Amino acid sequence: MAAAPANGGAVPPAEPAAATAELQPYLDVALAAVREAGAVIAAAWNAPKQIDTKSGDADLVTETDKKCEDLVLSRIRDAFPEHKFIGEEGSAAQGFTDELTDAPTWMVDPVDGTTNFVHRYPFSCVSIGLTIGKRPVVGVVFNPILGELYHATRGGGAFLNGQPIHVSDTRELRKAVVATELGTRRDQGFMDACFDRMRALGQAARSLRCSGSCALNLCSVAMGRLDVFYELGLGGCWDLCAGVLVLEEAGGRVLDPTGGPFNLMSRRVLGANAHLAEPAAAILAGCKYDPQEPPALPPLV
Repeated sequence: MAAAPANGGAVPPAEPAAATAELQPYLDVALAAVREAGAVIAAAWNAPKQIDTKSGDADLVTETDKKCEDLVLSRIRDAFPEHKFIGEEGSAAQGFTDELTDAPTWMVDPVDGTTNFVHRYPFSCVSIGLTIGKRPVVGVVFNPILGELYHATRGGGAFLNGQPIHVSDTRELRKAVVATELGTRRDQGFMDACFDRMRALGQAARSLRCSGSCALNLCSVAMGRLDVFYELGLGGCWDLCAGVLVLEEAGGRVLDPTGGPFNLMSRRVLGANAHLAEPAAAILAGCKYDPQEPPALPPLV
């Protein structure tokens, strides 16, 4: 099993690439918060963990999730007390996700890839995104174990450890690496639909991956490690907000899995390079869907 580096995780460059003057203060706070929360994850990586479940044995939460979300919330509220906040653990505690408005709203997943964190599989991250006018405008994703810090601002490009990134130029699905996730449901209807989609895209692609983190999967498409990623029934907007912006700013496309417009609150996503988004959506549109899966929603803006 992977162990955290002795220094508590690789440290990415301290200075981010420049954002617009309007967005720079938001980016600065997000970067500081994500580094601080990342240090908490790295420090807890090899320690015994207190593990609880939410919807079932495949839906985990730890004391580190809660500690990181409280930390990030505190830093954001100190800097921007008038802003709204949607976090994974807060939403789970109250039993619903707050409605998204045009007001500045931070969306935070304190540990995206909690099962990976519990099992010390090094694909966990802190994900912090900011929406204004219901559109992501700042996104920061940090994997402290691999030392990978992604960030993007609307119109400012996407970066990994301060260096610009871009999606792959793969033009055929048969040469593509596709990622998806099994999610947390294990009932027959969902499993049949999930594996029907895996089978269909798996037959068309070079290979298939399930890495356990929606935010990092989106960032992996953004930097060309993956070519296509899709998921239905993911946890919520906090899984998507930052990674979607990183991918779009890296030249990728974000759609509903069946090819319609993407909705940040829909719990559904297809992210790909510009060549493969529509071919992948065409395949997914012909697959099985379980009636209890979240439906496609009209665009927010």
